[in-house]
Amino acid sequence: MIAPVDEHEDLRAELRAWIAAHHPGDPGWKLPQSALEVADDRQFHWLQDWQRKLYDAGYVGAEWPRELGGGGKPRGTQRVIDQELARGRAPFLLNLVALSWAGPVILRYGTESQKKRYIQPLLRCDEIWCQGFSEPGAGSDLASLRTRAERTGSHYRITGHKVWTTLGRYADWCILLARSDDAGAKHAGISYFLAPMKVPGVEVQPLLKLTGEGGFNQVIFDEAEIPADSLLGREGQGWEIAMATLQFERGAAEGSAGGQGGGAEQVASLARLARSLERDGRPALEDPVVRDRLTQFWIEETALRANAARARVPGLVSDRPEALPLMSKLASSEHGQALADFACELLGPGAGLWIGDPHAPANAEWQRSYLNSFAMTIAGGTSEILRNILGERVLGQPKTR
Repeated sequence: MIAPVDEHEDLRAELRAWIAAHHPGDPGWKLPQSALEVADDRQFHWLQDWQRKLYDAGYVGAEWPRELGGGGKPRGTQRVIDQELARGRAPFLLNLVALSWAGPVILRYGTESQKKRYIQPLLRCDEIWCQGFSEPGAGSDLASLRTRAERTGSHYRITGHKVWTTLGRYADWCILLARSDDAGAKHAGISYFLAPMKVPGVEVQPLLKLTGEGGFNQVIFDEAEIPADSLLGREGQGWEIAMATLQFERGAAEGSAGGQGGGAEQVASLARLARSLERDGRPALEDPVVRDRLTQFWIEETALRANAARARVPGLVSDRPEALPLMSKLASSEHGQALADFACELLGPGAGLWIGDPHAPANAEWQRSYLNSFAMTIAGGTSEILRNILGERVLGQPKTR
């Protein structure tokens, strides 16, 4: 059988050469594993500098309109870039919320003025974005949110409490849901704002995770005034725009400006770990049970990639067009958690060691991955909620209460 020609072969070669020449290497101190764990200024500025270098080289926002600061390249270009960055084990892109959620919805729902104002700075990481959706009493039941937006002339006054706000400490802007009208059903009356964070009445409080990292935050809005032109779309259109945002967040819609390929080489990393560990005096990779588990993980990883490709071909998903997009985030986050769990099993007693311990294999990166994986099965909709959505929208089961 003749292997298919990769239409992006030249781009892949270009990327591999660029990564080899510009990879920043190990800074000599602990880096976060994702944007959810950025906890101090040193980490933040190092990652911000990396995204700026990638943008200046043309590898961030490659498909977005050139007149807005993007590259104007054909669809599929960014996906290839993300794949090669993952293969080259390059650092992740810092401005996650901006590139994958805020930017795509601004392109879809924003005015021309909003697009020109926000898109280029977020691509180059000159302005950081966070997400103000979840609240202490309205996470999985997002429509129950209680943060209020009261129109006062040329401003909205925001009062409420948001939680699990990744990058909130560093954010210049927030994609914010707030209730602008109490009348009607709870899904109605919600508006969507591109809210400034550096204004009076906004207080960011860090939240420590089990790993000791403080990338999450809670944000208190105490009658914070934001300009009326911060509104995205129409008043009361917030639920529609929020659902579009979650489609991007869960990987169910294309349009990201970069940073979506980070989990593509996990099995290869796990195989490297198994090769470095001993079991019964031989490399753990030679153990048939270990090899069988790795093979199963490789099959799952390959299936996830194949399903992502299949979801982009309408003729292959016309019978159930929502099935693959809706399951992508659920399957990939649980796959990553199972991988990290097995890595800790391979480590044996070493899994009880932590960062900084000279005897901790790989400086406890796999232990940290396992603990961090629980955030990934919660963010963007818990696994339980996503199973409900699949049951209702794909399998036609009755709606849950």
